[in-house]
Amino acid sequence: MNLEAFILGCGGMMPLPNRHLTSVLLRREGELFLFDAGESTQVSLRKLNLKWKKISVIFISHTHADHVTGLPGILMLSSQVERDDPLYIIGPPRIAEYIETSRRVLDMYINYEIVVQEITEPQVVYHGEGFQVRCFPLRHTKPCFGYTLEESKRPGAFHPDKALALGVPRGPLWAKLQAGETVPAEDGSLVPPELVLGPPRMGRKFSFVTDSLAFHEIAYEVAGSDLFVCEGMFERELAESAREKKHMTAEQAARIAAEAWVKKLALIHYSPRYTDYELQQLLREAAAVFPDTVLAKDRMTLPIEYED
Repeated sequence: MNLEAFILGCGGMMPLPNRHLTSVLLRREGELFLFDAGESTQVSLRKLNLKWKKISVIFISHTHADHVTGLPGILMLSSQVERDDPLYIIGPPRIAEYIETSRRVLDMYINYEIVVQEITEPQVVYHGEGFQVRCFPLRHTKPCFGYTLEESKRPGAFHPDKALALGVPRGPLWAKLQAGETVPAEDGSLVPPELVLGPPRMGRKFSFVTDSLAFHEIAYEVAGSDLFVCEGMFERELAESAREKKHMTAEQAARIAAEAWVKKLALIHYSPRYTDYELQQLLREAAAVFPDTVLAKDRMTLPIEYED
C-alpha cells in the first residue's frame, strides 16, 4: 500500500514567488488527507495533478491566516465535481466559525456535506481501515495542534515452506493465512496463521508539527515517525526571536527528531527573510544534530516506505 507526502507549500507568514504557504497532502493508496491549507494550495494541487476531489479530511493546525487562507478556495473547488462523501475538517476552536463566515460572506455554492470537528485536547480525531489520526496540543500564540497518522501493525512475513509442510496447498488459502485467518489443511486439520507467519510488523507513521515552541512532549507524540514534517522557521542565531514569537529553529526541530528516533525530518514553514540559498544554513544546523534532514520545497514528493 502506497503512502506518500506531497509538499504543497513550505513557506510561513507570506507567500513568495517560489514558495507557497504551508500545506502538506498525504496520499494513502487512493485516499487523500490535507494538513493545513495555506494560500496557493490549489496551485500546487493542480501542478502535481493530484485528484483533490478525493480529499477525505482536512486537518488544520491553527487559525492564523498563513495556514487557512487556501481553505475557502478548496471548499469552492470541491463543488465543481460530484461528491457523495462528506468532507471532514478538523481543527482548533473557531475553525467552524471561520468556515461558516467564509461560506456566508463569499456566498459559496456547496453541493456536499461538510462535517467540522473542533478539538481542544489530545485525542484520536479520525480513523479508517488500518490507521488512525491523533492530535496533540502545541505551544503557539493561539490554540494550535500537531497531528500523527499511524498505521496499525501488519501481519508477520508469510513462510510458504511452513504452509506446504502443514498441508496447505498453494492458492487462495495462502491469502487467507496472510490475512490472519485459520484455514483447513488437506487432511482436514485446522492451521492457524501464527504457525506460518512471523511476528507482527510495524505500520508506518507520519507526523506534522508547525508553529510551536520546542518542548519535550512533542518527541513523545511523534516518536518513531517514518516522516516527521516540522517547522524550522529560523536559524540558531535567531533563537530568542523564535522563542518570543513561539516558533522553533531548525536546530530545535532536529533535536526533537533525534529524541523521538524518527527516520526522516523534513523542515517546513520557513521565515520569508531567507532566500532559497540562505535556507542551506538552516539545513546545516539541523543536519549537524539529525543527519537525515531535508529542506521541504514546494511540490516535493516524499515517499514513506515500510521498514520491512
